[in-house]
Amino acid sequence: MMTVFRRLALEAGDKIMEVYNDPDFAVRSKSDASPVTEADEAADALISEGLAEAFPGVAIVTEEQAASHKQDVSTFLIVDPLDGTKEFVQRRGDFTVNIAYVEDGAPIRGVVYAPAKQRLFYTLADGRAVEEEGPFDKETPGTQKPISVSVPDNRGLMVVASKSHRDQATDDYISKFAVRDMTSAGSSLKFCLVATGEADLYPRLGPTCEWDTAAGDAVLRGAGGEVVRFDDHAPLVYGKKGFLNPFFIAYAPGVLLVKA
Repeated sequence: MMTVFRRLALEAGDKIMEVYNDPDFAVRSKSDASPVTEADEAADALISEGLAEAFPGVAIVTEEQAASHKQDVSTFLIVDPLDGTKEFVQRRGDFTVNIAYVEDGAPIRGVVYAPAKQRLFYTLADGRAVEEEGPFDKETPGTQKPISVSVPDNRGLMVVASKSHRDQATDDYISKFAVRDMTSAGSSLKFCLVATGEADLYPRLGPTCEWDTAAGDAVLRGAGGEVVRFDDHAPLVYGKKGFLNPFFIAYAPGVLLVKA
């Protein structure tokens, strides 16, 4: 499974970068007013076709085909072919390809590829998470560096927050912690920064869908991290109605979470 995920993510990344490097690519608005580009659609088609061929009979949920999804699945493949389209359009580089496998409501395998930053994170067959060092060959993995969450110091946490969706509610929640420093990142890279120990805490007090989070969630869990609901700190589960997420917190165990 991870061999297929990795190859498809890299191939989709090539498609995305072809558009990204075009000085005049077109941007349209979807029905929810969010942006979509040729890169989103090309990557979606490539990944969907590849997954359907490799895993016939397994349900596939993708952002760009959301209207056609079954609503009663707990085990499925889930894809965001271009997470961080706003970052892509603004040419900020913080966008990712995300492919994950959810089993009984939990994301147990996933790949996150940031083609503009040349960072590639994924889970191994045993569920452990690694970051692969580039350059990346489509068929043969390079050096895989095991990644692990930090041992946080609650006297001064490193916090990562959304680059495009930061709001007052997020700032109010972060203010409840002793913070040593903060950084911002787009897309599912925020999960990966917690997974590598570059950050301790990532709160998200805004709307997301399961395809936004599943792959990064799998990588973070594989690195020893946790993702819980904001309201009651119960584990975030997948296969929810409409594939919509509640507010959530991604963190390294050891962070002393506070109630809202």
